Amino acid sequence: MPTLAVNRDDLFAHIGRTYSDEAFDELCFEFGVELDEITSEREEALKSSTVRLSKDQIAALSAAVIYKIDVPANRYDLLCIEGLSRSLKIFLGDMDA
Repeated sequence: MPTLAVNRDDLFAHIGRTYSDEAFDELCFEFGVELDEITSEREEALKSSTVRLSKDQIAALSAAVIYKIDVPANRYDLLCIEGLSRSLKIFLGDMDA
């Protein structure tokens, strides 16, 4: 499955709602996608075995929460924040199809 990495706060701003991580995971399950991982740029750099950054470089990376969402291969419309948020708004009944 393709994976979409999206900033949590930007996604919630597009949707017009906020969720806890657990509630958003449940919404993803009901919608048919999978919240694969919750991370940040800083966490990714610390976990990486190939990227070697100095402490200053790591400190400069964003700590903003990033959701990594697995999208079905046949749903190319969900591979960007606009497509995913539009589809979620329709699913939630906040937008007409």
